[in-house]
Amino acid sequence: MLFYAFREAKGMVIFMRNSMLDIIKLRQEGKKVGIYSACTATKYVIEAVMEAAMESETYALIEATANQSNQYGGYTGMKPADFVVFIENIAENLNFPKDKLILGGDHLGPLTWQKDNEVIAMEKSKELIRQYVLANFTKIHIDTSMMLADDDKSVILSDEIIAHRAAILAKTSEEAYAELLTKNPNAPAPVYIIGSEVPIPGGAQENEDSVSVTKPEQFKATLKTFKEVFEAQGLNDAFSRVIGIVVQPGVEFADASIIEYNRIAAKELCSVLDKNEGIVFEGHSTDYQTRYKLKEMVEDGIAILKVGPALTFGLREGIFALEGIEKELLADSNIKLSNFRNVLENIMIEKPENWQKHYRGDESQRKFKRMYSFSDRCRYYLPEEKVNQSLEILIKNINSIEIPVSILSQYMPMQYLKYREGKLQLNAEALIKGRIRDYINDYLYACKA
Repeated sequence: MLFYAFREAKGMVIFMRNSMLDIIKLRQEGKKVGIYSACTATKYVIEAVMEAAMESETYALIEATANQSNQYGGYTGMKPADFVVFIENIAENLNFPKDKLILGGDHLGPLTWQKDNEVIAMEKSKELIRQYVLANFTKIHIDTSMMLADDDKSVILSDEIIAHRAAILAKTSEEAYAELLTKNPNAPAPVYIIGSEVPIPGGAQENEDSVSVTKPEQFKATLKTFKEVFEAQGLNDAFSRVIGIVVQPGVEFADASIIEYNRIAAKELCSVLDKNEGIVFEGHSTDYQTRYKLKEMVEDGIAILKVGPALTFGLREGIFALEGIEKELLADSNIKLSNFRNVLENIMIEKPENWQKHYRGDESQRKFKRMYSFSDRCRYYLPEEKVNQSLEILIKNINSIEIPVSILSQYMPMQYLKYREGKLQLNAEALIKGRIRDYINDYLYACKA
Protein backbone atom coordinates (compact mmCIF):
# COMPACT_ATOMS: atom_id res chain seq x y z
CA MET A 1 0.00 0.00 0.00
CA LEU A 2 1.25 3.51 -0.85
CA PHE A 3 1.67 5.49 2.37
CA TYR A 4 3.68 8.48 1.17
CA ALA A 5 2.71 11.49 -0.88
CA PHE A 6 5.51 13.52 -2.42
CA ARG A 7 6.15 16.60 -4.50
CA GLU A 8 9.11 17.81 -6.54
CA ALA A 9 10.52 21.07 -5.19
CA LYS A 10 13.65 22.60 -6.77
CA GLY A 11 15.06 19.19 -7.59
CA MET A 12 14.32 17.77 -4.14
CA VAL A 13 11.78 15.11 -3.27
CA ILE A 14 9.87 16.08 -0.12
CA PHE A 15 8.24 13.14 1.61
CA MET A 16 5.18 13.88 3.71
CA ARG A 17 4.29 11.08 6.05
CA ASN A 18 0.97 10.87 7.84
CA SER A 19 1.63 10.14 11.51
CA MET A 20 -1.14 7.53 11.63
CA LEU A 21 1.05 5.35 9.45
CA ASP A 22 3.57 4.93 12.27
CA ILE A 23 0.98 2.79 14.06
CA ILE A 24 0.38 0.71 10.93
CA LYS A 25 4.12 0.25 10.36
CA LEU A 26 4.69 -0.95 13.92
CA ARG A 27 1.87 -3.46 13.61
CA GLN A 28 3.31 -4.73 10.33
CA GLU A 29 6.53 -5.33 12.26
CA GLY A 30 4.59 -7.53 14.66
CA LYS A 31 4.22 -5.05 17.52
CA LYS A 32 0.73 -5.17 19.08
CA VAL A 33 0.36 -1.43 19.41
CA GLY A 34 -2.63 0.81 18.90
CA ILE A 35 -3.84 4.36 19.31
CA TYR A 36 -6.88 5.78 21.00
CA SER A 37 -8.90 8.60 19.53
CA ALA A 38 -10.41 11.22 21.83
CA CYS A 39 -13.61 12.47 20.20
CA THR A 40 -14.15 15.65 22.13
CA ALA A 41 -14.39 19.42 21.98
CA THR A 42 -14.06 19.96 25.73
CA LYS A 43 -11.04 21.99 26.87
CA TYR A 44 -10.31 20.10 30.11
CA VAL A 45 -10.47 16.77 28.29
CA ILE A 46 -8.20 17.98 25.49
CA GLU A 47 -5.68 19.29 28.01
CA ALA A 48 -5.73 15.97 29.85
CA VAL A 49 -5.21 14.08 26.57
CA MET A 50 -2.24 16.25 25.61
CA GLU A 51 -0.66 16.12 29.07
CA ALA A 52 -0.99 12.33 29.10
CA ALA A 53 0.57 12.13 25.63
CA MET A 54 3.54 14.24 26.71
CA GLU A 55 4.14 12.11 29.79
CA SER A 56 3.84 8.84 27.86
CA GLU A 57 5.66 10.17 24.76
CA THR A 58 2.81 9.13 22.47
CA TYR A 59 0.59 10.82 19.91
CA ALA A 60 -2.51 12.77 20.83
CA LEU A 61 -5.23 11.86 18.34
CA ILE A 62 -8.15 14.25 18.75
CA GLU A 63 -11.22 14.03 16.57
CA ALA A 64 -14.18 16.27 15.86
CA THR A 65 -17.47 14.65 14.92
CA ALA A 66 -19.57 16.03 12.08
CA ASN A 67 -22.28 17.20 14.47
CA GLN A 68 -19.68 18.87 16.74
CA SER A 69 -18.01 20.90 14.02
CA ASN A 70 -19.21 21.45 10.46
CA GLN A 71 -19.58 24.23 7.90
CA TYR A 72 -22.52 25.59 9.89
CA GLY A 73 -20.66 25.47 13.20
CA GLY A 74 -22.21 22.31 14.69
CA TYR A 75 -23.21 22.25 18.33
CA THR A 76 -19.85 23.74 19.35
CA GLY A 77 -20.27 26.75 17.07
CA MET A 78 -16.90 25.94 15.48
CA LYS A 79 -16.29 25.32 11.80
CA PRO A 80 -13.46 22.83 11.07
CA ALA A 81 -10.86 25.59 10.72
CA ASP A 82 -12.05 27.13 14.00
CA PHE A 83 -11.71 23.76 15.71
CA VAL A 84 -8.10 23.49 14.54
CA VAL A 85 -7.30 26.95 15.95
CA PHE A 86 -9.00 25.93 19.21
CA ILE A 87 -6.88 22.78 19.48
CA GLU A 88 -3.65 24.49 18.44
CA ASN A 89 -4.13 27.24 21.03
CA ILE A 90 -4.46 24.61 23.75
CA ALA A 91 -1.36 22.85 22.43
CA GLU A 92 0.60 26.10 22.41
CA ASN A 93 -0.40 26.90 26.00
CA LEU A 94 0.79 23.46 27.09
CA ASN A 95 3.94 23.52 24.93
CA PHE A 96 2.64 20.36 23.28
CA PRO A 97 4.80 19.29 20.31
CA LYS A 98 2.80 19.76 17.10
CA ASP A 99 4.43 16.77 15.45
CA LYS A 100 2.73 14.59 18.07
CA LEU A 101 -0.75 15.98 17.33
CA ILE A 102 -3.08 14.18 14.94
CA LEU A 103 -6.44 15.68 14.02
CA GLY A 104 -9.26 13.50 12.76
CA GLY A 105 -12.73 14.04 11.36
CA ASP A 106 -15.27 11.53 12.64
CA HIS A 107 -18.47 10.38 10.89
CA LEU A 108 -17.88 12.74 7.98
CA GLY A 109 -20.87 12.34 5.73
CA PRO A 110 -24.61 12.99 5.89
CA LEU A 111 -24.90 12.19 9.63
CA THR A 112 -26.38 15.60 10.42
CA TRP A 113 -28.53 15.77 7.28
CA GLN A 114 -30.38 12.47 7.29
CA LYS A 115 -33.71 14.28 6.88
CA ASP A 116 -32.55 15.67 3.52
CA ASN A 117 -32.77 13.79 0.24
CA GLU A 118 -29.61 12.31 -1.25
CA VAL A 119 -28.75 15.20 -3.58
CA ILE A 120 -28.96 17.84 -0.86
CA ALA A 121 -27.38 15.71 1.88
CA MET A 122 -24.43 14.73 -0.30
CA GLU A 123 -23.77 18.30 -1.41
CA LYS A 124 -23.63 19.34 2.24
CA SER A 125 -21.39 16.35 2.98
CA LYS A 126 -18.99 17.28 0.19
CA GLU A 127 -18.57 20.78 1.60
CA LEU A 128 -18.14 19.27 5.07
CA ILE A 129 -15.29 16.99 4.07
CA ARG A 130 -13.71 19.69 1.92
CA GLN A 131 -13.48 22.03 4.91
CA TYR A 132 -12.00 19.31 7.12
CA VAL A 133 -9.24 18.46 4.66
CA LEU A 134 -8.42 22.11 3.94
CA ALA A 135 -8.18 22.69 7.70
CA ASN A 136 -5.40 20.05 7.92
CA PHE A 137 -7.33 17.14 9.41
CA THR A 138 -5.32 14.11 8.33
CA LYS A 139 -7.43 11.18 9.58
CA ILE A 140 -10.71 11.15 7.70
CA HIS A 141 -13.52 8.80 8.67
CA ILE A 142 -15.97 8.73 5.76
CA ASP A 143 -19.34 7.57 7.05
CA THR A 144 -22.20 7.17 4.57
CA SER A 145 -23.87 4.28 6.39
CA MET A 146 -27.05 6.16 7.32
CA MET A 147 -30.39 6.27 5.52
CA LEU A 148 -31.38 9.52 3.82
CA ALA A 149 -34.86 10.92 3.33
CA ASP A 150 -35.44 9.42 -0.11
CA ASP A 151 -33.89 6.01 0.63
CA ASP A 152 -36.21 3.01 0.67
CA LYS A 153 -36.71 2.35 4.40
CA SER A 154 -38.08 -1.14 3.74
CA VAL A 155 -34.66 -2.51 2.75
CA ILE A 156 -31.20 -2.32 4.32
CA LEU A 157 -28.87 0.21 2.74
CA SER A 158 -26.61 -1.79 0.43
CA ASP A 159 -22.81 -1.81 0.48
CA GLU A 160 -22.92 -0.55 -3.11
CA ILE A 161 -24.86 2.59 -2.19
CA ILE A 162 -22.72 3.21 0.90
CA ALA A 163 -19.50 2.73 -1.08
CA HIS A 164 -20.70 4.88 -3.97
CA ARG A 165 -21.50 7.76 -1.65
CA ALA A 166 -18.20 7.28 0.17
CA ALA A 167 -16.32 7.42 -3.14
CA ILE A 168 -17.97 10.75 -3.97
CA LEU A 169 -16.73 12.14 -0.67
CA ALA A 170 -13.27 10.60 -1.12
CA LYS A 171 -12.99 12.31 -4.49
CA THR A 172 -13.92 15.63 -2.87
CA SER A 173 -11.33 14.97 -0.16
CA GLU A 174 -8.60 14.27 -2.72
CA GLU A 175 -9.48 17.43 -4.62
CA ALA A 176 -9.34 19.42 -1.38
CA TYR A 177 -5.95 17.88 -0.58
CA ALA A 178 -4.62 18.92 -4.00
CA GLU A 179 -5.82 22.45 -3.23
CA LEU A 180 -4.19 22.31 0.20
CA LEU A 181 -0.83 21.36 -1.34
CA THR A 182 -0.79 24.63 -3.29
CA LYS A 183 -0.85 26.46 0.06
CA ASN A 184 1.11 23.99 2.17
CA PRO A 185 3.45 21.79 0.08
CA ASN A 186 4.40 19.76 3.17
CA ALA A 187 0.86 18.75 4.08
CA PRO A 188 0.62 14.96 4.52
CA ALA A 189 -1.95 13.09 2.48
CA PRO A 190 -5.07 12.13 4.44
CA VAL A 191 -5.61 8.54 5.45
CA TYR A 192 -9.09 7.10 5.40
CA ILE A 193 -11.36 5.04 7.60
CA ILE A 194 -14.32 3.43 5.85
CA GLY A 195 -17.02 0.88 6.58
CA SER A 196 -20.69 0.08 6.27
CA GLU A 197 -21.45 -1.28 9.74
CA VAL A 198 -20.89 1.85 11.79
CA PRO A 199 -22.32 2.31 15.30
CA ILE A 200 -24.05 5.64 15.87
CA PRO A 201 -21.91 8.25 17.67
CA GLY A 202 -22.46 8.69 21.39
CA GLY A 203 -23.55 5.16 22.26
CA ALA A 204 -26.77 3.18 21.82
CA GLN A 205 -30.14 4.71 22.66
CA GLU A 206 -31.45 1.48 24.18
CA ASN A 207 -29.88 -0.68 26.89
CA GLU A 208 -28.98 -4.03 25.39
CA ASP A 209 -27.57 -7.31 26.66
CA SER A 210 -25.53 -8.05 23.56
CA VAL A 211 -24.67 -6.87 20.06
CA SER A 212 -23.84 -8.92 16.99
CA VAL A 213 -20.20 -9.05 15.94
CA THR A 214 -19.58 -8.21 12.29
CA LYS A 215 -19.39 -11.43 10.30
CA PRO A 216 -16.14 -12.06 8.40
CA GLU A 217 -18.14 -12.46 5.19
CA GLN A 218 -19.68 -9.04 5.71
CA PHE A 219 -16.26 -7.45 6.24
CA LYS A 220 -14.84 -9.12 3.12
CA ALA A 221 -17.83 -8.08 1.04
CA THR A 222 -17.64 -4.50 2.30
CA LEU A 223 -13.91 -4.20 1.61
CA LYS A 224 -14.32 -5.75 -1.87
CA THR A 225 -17.22 -3.44 -2.75
CA PHE A 226 -15.42 -0.31 -1.57
CA LYS A 227 -12.27 -1.28 -3.48
CA GLU A 228 -14.19 -1.91 -6.71
CA VAL A 229 -16.22 1.30 -6.45
CA PHE A 230 -13.19 3.45 -5.60
CA GLU A 231 -11.15 1.99 -8.47
CA ALA A 232 -14.05 2.49 -10.88
CA GLN A 233 -14.06 6.16 -9.89
CA GLY A 234 -10.30 6.47 -10.44
CA LEU A 235 -9.59 6.64 -6.71
CA ASN A 236 -6.91 3.95 -6.54
CA ASP A 237 -4.49 6.26 -4.73
CA ALA A 238 -7.11 7.27 -2.20
CA PHE A 239 -8.00 3.63 -1.57
CA SER A 240 -4.31 2.83 -1.02
CA ARG A 241 -4.55 5.16 1.97
CA VAL A 242 -7.46 3.33 3.58
CA ILE A 243 -5.89 2.17 6.85
CA GLY A 244 -8.94 1.21 8.88
CA ILE A 245 -12.36 -0.38 8.58
CA VAL A 246 -15.08 0.32 11.12
CA VAL A 247 -16.61 -2.93 12.35
CA GLN A 248 -18.76 -3.99 15.26
CA PRO A 249 -16.43 -6.09 17.43
CA GLY A 250 -19.15 -6.68 20.01
CA VAL A 251 -18.84 -3.65 22.29
CA GLU A 252 -21.42 -1.02 23.12
CA PHE A 253 -22.74 1.12 25.92
CA ALA A 254 -25.99 2.88 26.66
CA ASP A 255 -27.18 5.05 29.52
CA ALA A 256 -27.18 2.18 32.05
CA SER A 257 -25.36 -0.73 30.41
CA ILE A 258 -21.94 -1.75 29.09
CA ILE A 259 -21.39 -4.69 26.75
CA GLU A 260 -17.84 -5.95 27.28
CA TYR A 261 -15.53 -7.19 24.58
CA ASN A 262 -15.48 -10.95 24.12
CA ARG A 263 -12.39 -11.90 22.15
CA ILE A 264 -13.68 -15.44 21.60
CA ALA A 265 -16.81 -14.08 19.91
CA ALA A 266 -14.64 -11.71 17.82
CA LYS A 267 -11.93 -14.26 16.97
CA GLU A 268 -13.29 -15.24 13.56
CA LEU A 269 -13.70 -11.60 12.50
CA CYS A 270 -10.24 -10.58 13.70
CA SER A 271 -8.59 -13.49 11.92
CA VAL A 272 -9.36 -11.91 8.51
CA LEU A 273 -6.84 -9.14 9.21
CA ASP A 274 -4.02 -11.60 8.67
CA LYS A 275 -4.77 -11.47 4.93
CA ASN A 276 -5.23 -7.68 4.76
CA GLU A 277 -1.85 -6.21 5.55
CA GLY A 278 -1.85 -2.50 6.24
CA ILE A 279 -5.44 -2.42 7.50
CA VAL A 280 -6.68 -2.46 11.06
CA PHE A 281 -10.11 -2.32 12.59
CA GLU A 282 -11.44 0.85 14.15
CA GLY A 283 -13.61 0.19 17.19
CA HIS A 284 -16.30 2.69 18.06
CA SER A 285 -18.14 2.93 21.39
CA THR A 286 -15.22 1.46 23.33
CA ASP A 287 -16.07 3.77 26.26
CA TYR A 288 -16.12 2.12 29.72
CA GLN A 289 -14.35 -1.07 28.64
CA THR A 290 -11.83 -2.17 31.25
CA ARG A 291 -8.17 -1.65 30.47
CA TYR A 292 -7.74 -5.39 30.08
CA LYS A 293 -10.56 -5.65 27.53
CA LEU A 294 -9.15 -2.67 25.66
CA LYS A 295 -5.76 -4.39 25.64
CA GLU A 296 -7.30 -7.52 24.17
CA MET A 297 -8.96 -5.46 21.45
CA VAL A 298 -5.66 -3.86 20.44
CA GLU A 299 -3.89 -7.23 20.46
CA ASP A 300 -6.63 -8.67 18.25
CA GLY A 301 -6.30 -5.94 15.60
CA ILE A 302 -8.87 -3.40 16.75
CA ALA A 303 -6.00 -0.99 16.89
CA ILE A 304 -7.88 2.33 16.74
CA LEU A 305 -10.04 2.77 19.83
CA LYS A 306 -12.62 5.56 19.74
CA VAL A 307 -13.65 7.13 23.05
CA GLY A 308 -15.76 10.20 23.76
CA PRO A 309 -18.50 10.17 26.40
CA ALA A 310 -16.33 8.30 28.93
CA LEU A 311 -13.88 11.20 29.01
CA THR A 312 -16.55 13.84 29.67
CA PHE A 313 -18.18 11.40 32.10
CA GLY A 314 -14.87 11.48 34.00
CA LEU A 315 -14.88 15.27 33.79
CA ARG A 316 -18.39 15.38 35.24
CA GLU A 317 -17.38 12.98 38.01
CA GLY A 318 -14.44 15.20 38.89
CA ILE A 319 -16.59 18.33 39.00
CA PHE A 320 -19.25 16.66 41.14
CA ALA A 321 -16.56 15.45 43.54
CA LEU A 322 -15.15 18.96 43.86
CA GLU A 323 -18.63 20.32 44.53
CA GLY A 324 -18.95 17.79 47.34
CA ILE A 325 -15.68 19.06 48.82
CA GLU A 326 -16.85 22.64 48.34
CA LYS A 327 -20.04 21.99 50.32
CA GLU A 328 -18.18 20.14 53.06
CA LEU A 329 -15.70 22.96 53.61
CA LEU A 330 -17.58 26.14 52.70
CA ALA A 331 -21.28 25.52 53.40
CA ASP A 332 -21.13 27.45 56.69
CA SER A 333 -19.12 30.35 55.30
CA ASN A 334 -20.24 33.57 53.65
CA ILE A 335 -18.66 32.54 50.36
CA LYS A 336 -21.02 32.12 47.41
CA LEU A 337 -21.17 28.43 46.44
CA SER A 338 -21.15 27.23 42.86
CA ASN A 339 -24.41 25.25 43.06
CA PHE A 340 -23.06 23.43 40.01
CA ARG A 341 -25.36 20.41 39.91
CA ASN A 342 -28.50 22.49 40.26
CA VAL A 343 -27.35 24.94 37.61
CA LEU A 344 -26.58 22.07 35.23
CA GLU A 345 -29.92 20.37 35.95
CA ASN A 346 -31.89 23.58 35.40
CA ILE A 347 -30.22 24.26 32.05
CA MET A 348 -30.84 20.66 30.92
CA ILE A 349 -34.53 20.99 31.80
CA GLU A 350 -34.73 24.39 30.12
CA LYS A 351 -33.10 23.03 26.92
CA PRO A 352 -34.03 19.34 26.69
CA GLU A 353 -33.30 18.80 23.00
CA ASN A 354 -29.90 17.15 23.62
CA TRP A 355 -31.13 14.48 26.03
CA GLN A 356 -34.88 13.92 25.86
CA LYS A 357 -34.88 11.38 23.01
CA HIS A 358 -32.09 9.43 24.72
CA TYR A 359 -33.45 9.16 28.26
CA ARG A 360 -36.67 7.24 28.82
CA GLY A 361 -38.67 6.47 31.96
CA ASP A 362 -40.58 8.53 34.50
CA GLU A 363 -39.34 11.90 35.71
CA SER A 364 -37.39 10.39 38.61
CA GLN A 365 -35.56 8.02 36.26
CA ARG A 366 -34.82 10.74 33.73
CA LYS A 367 -33.50 13.04 36.44
CA PHE A 368 -31.06 10.32 37.49
CA LYS A 369 -29.99 9.74 33.89
CA ARG A 370 -29.41 13.42 33.25
CA MET A 371 -26.67 13.37 35.86
CA TYR A 372 -25.34 9.81 35.75
CA SER A 373 -26.02 8.22 32.37
CA PHE A 374 -23.06 6.56 30.65
CA SER A 375 -24.12 8.28 27.43
CA ASP A 376 -23.29 11.55 29.25
CA ARG A 377 -25.54 14.05 27.57
CA CYS A 378 -24.23 16.53 30.17
CA ARG A 379 -21.36 17.26 27.81
CA TYR A 380 -23.61 19.22 25.49
CA TYR A 381 -24.37 21.70 28.28
CA LEU A 382 -20.89 22.44 29.59
CA PRO A 383 -20.38 25.36 27.15
CA GLU A 384 -23.60 27.02 28.37
CA GLU A 385 -22.80 30.40 29.93
CA LYS A 386 -24.53 29.73 33.26
CA VAL A 387 -22.92 26.30 33.59
CA ASN A 388 -19.50 27.70 32.74
CA GLN A 389 -19.90 30.53 35.24
CA SER A 390 -20.88 28.04 37.93
CA LEU A 391 -17.79 25.94 37.18
CA GLU A 392 -15.58 29.02 37.41
CA ILE A 393 -17.01 29.78 40.86
CA LEU A 394 -16.36 26.19 41.94
CA ILE A 395 -12.75 26.28 40.74
CA LYS A 396 -12.15 29.64 42.42
CA ASN A 397 -13.62 28.37 45.70
CA ILE A 398 -11.60 25.15 45.70
CA ASN A 399 -8.40 27.02 44.89
CA SER A 400 -9.01 29.47 47.73
CA ILE A 401 -8.87 26.82 50.45
CA GLU A 402 -6.53 24.11 51.65
CA ILE A 403 -8.14 20.73 51.04
CA PRO A 404 -7.63 18.29 53.93
CA VAL A 405 -6.27 15.08 52.47
CA SER A 406 -8.85 13.10 54.44
CA ILE A 407 -11.64 14.91 52.54
CA LEU A 408 -9.79 14.35 49.26
CA SER A 409 -9.61 10.64 50.09
CA GLN A 410 -13.36 10.58 50.70
CA TYR A 411 -14.39 12.24 47.43
CA MET A 412 -11.50 11.48 45.06
CA PRO A 413 -9.64 8.41 46.36
CA MET A 414 -7.62 7.81 43.20
CA GLN A 415 -6.48 11.42 43.10
CA TYR A 416 -5.68 11.18 46.81
CA LEU A 417 -3.26 8.33 46.08
CA LYS A 418 -1.63 10.23 43.22
CA TYR A 419 -1.23 13.28 45.45
CA ARG A 420 0.37 11.16 48.18
CA GLU A 421 2.76 9.77 45.58
CA GLY A 422 3.75 13.28 44.51
CA LYS A 423 2.20 12.85 41.05
CA LEU A 424 -0.64 15.35 41.33
CA GLN A 425 -0.95 18.94 42.45
CA LEU A 426 -3.68 19.87 44.89
CA ASN A 427 -5.68 22.39 42.86
CA ALA A 428 -9.08 22.24 41.19
CA GLU A 429 -7.86 22.03 37.60
CA ALA A 430 -5.36 19.27 38.32
CA LEU A 431 -7.94 17.27 40.28
CA ILE A 432 -10.53 17.51 37.50
CA LYS A 433 -8.03 16.47 34.83
CA GLY A 434 -6.73 13.78 37.17
CA ARG A 435 -10.15 12.13 37.12
CA ILE A 436 -10.26 12.31 33.33
CA ARG A 437 -6.77 10.79 33.27
CA ASP A 438 -8.06 7.73 35.09
CA TYR A 439 -9.95 6.86 31.90
CA ILE A 440 -7.18 7.96 29.57
CA ASN A 441 -4.64 5.80 31.40
CA ASP A 442 -6.70 2.70 30.58
CA TYR A 443 -6.32 3.49 26.88
CA LEU A 444 -2.61 4.21 27.18
CA TYR A 445 -2.17 0.87 28.92
CA ALA A 446 -4.07 -0.89 26.14
CA CYS A 447 -2.29 0.78 23.24
CA LYS A 448 1.34 0.25 24.22
CA ALA A 449 3.20 -2.83 23.05
